[in-house]
Amino acid sequence: MFTINLSKISPKILAVKLSVIGERTVRNKHPWIFEDSIEKVNKEGASGDIAIIFSHTKNKPIGVGLYDPDSPIRIKMLHSGGGKKLGQIFFSERIKLAFALRAELLKTETNSYRLLFGENDGFPGFIADIYADVLVVKLYSAIWFPYLETILKLLIEVTSSQCVVLRLSRNLQMKNAFDLKDGQVLYGNLLNEIVEFVEHGVKFSANVIKGHKTGYFLDHRANRKRVGELSAGKRVLDVFSYAGGFSVHALANGATEVTSLDISKQALEVAVLNGKLNKYLGLHKTIAGDAFEILKKMIREGRTFEIVVIDPPSFTKSKKEIEIAKKKYTELAGLGVQLTSKGGILVLASCSSRITADVFFQVNKTALKGQPRIFSVSQTTGHDIDHPISFPEGAYLKCGYYIIN
Repeated sequence: MFTINLSKISPKILAVKLSVIGERTVRNKHPWIFEDSIEKVNKEGASGDIAIIFSHTKNKPIGVGLYDPDSPIRIKMLHSGGGKKLGQIFFSERIKLAFALRAELLKTETNSYRLLFGENDGFPGFIADIYADVLVVKLYSAIWFPYLETILKLLIEVTSSQCVVLRLSRNLQMKNAFDLKDGQVLYGNLLNEIVEFVEHGVKFSANVIKGHKTGYFLDHRANRKRVGELSAGKRVLDVFSYAGGFSVHALANGATEVTSLDISKQALEVAVLNGKLNKYLGLHKTIAGDAFEILKKMIREGRTFEIVVIDPPSFTKSKKEIEIAKKKYTELAGLGVQLTSKGGILVLASCSSRITADVFFQVNKTALKGQPRIFSVSQTTGHDIDHPISFPEGAYLKCGYYIIN
């Protein structure tokens, strides 16, 4: 069935007792148990060992997770509210539930989606994305290696995927665990590492072997569709465009001119190729360079656009960077409003998990109020349907649409 023999690992059963704070975390169904919340483990644990959490008061199971000795999040919880046997039945129920949550999306002209969104779907550190008939799995923790074959079989069955590609986080790549490699084809045949797919009728491609994450960013799908709907007959600027998600939707929906701006020339080449997968009449321009500097240059030149989309990469890798990130968002909002024509739309987005939606939208509001333009909020959005949120830290994407007069 698989192109390689997946390692057979028999996980141990660990009995764990937590601090009062740790127990409260389990009862609140939060998926993370940190190292300092663990008071006692009956034996030394390895990655993927089954951690059964026992309460102090009644000495009965209150939850089950997977032990991760390589992370400060020492236990990734899979079940809260008593004991549970982890096996094919358990994982099958979780996967079928996740698939059902995507049912409405799959009724549209879309064949690319995130089936497993880590903790939010009950699979901490486990991502499963579908591109047409190719399943791309990305692992961020070694806890899943003992269960990988079982889970992959279930995912293939539910999705009818013809090929499975494994992507590994940098930490797992360094471990070279079980001779598994990033970009390895585990099942079926991959005819081309660049896979074409469709989202809401617009064609794209993803490099599932070498591309970022699993090859593409699926979370902004609904916002890309919305920008496309707004773009007919408009001039559009797509800042931090990467592979041209917003740009291609705009072109496919009748934009007269689209400018894709990104620091990566390679990403811009992909954006152009993605555009050419679709029929369009507008002009597609690309600019490679530092976004902040290019935007300032455009302002000096007096350029404006009916739609300006600014979707930067995450600015916060730690709490220490939050204030710096807020300053960058403030600067981008100020630059963006100057490039938006009268009556135009400025779209501001953030994927920084440490910047909450409330904080981000307040930063935008303050920044726009500081400009000599009148603005109104058209709408604010979050994750698409295939990126459900089950705990606070799982929410990272936010997007605001501002009408500038």
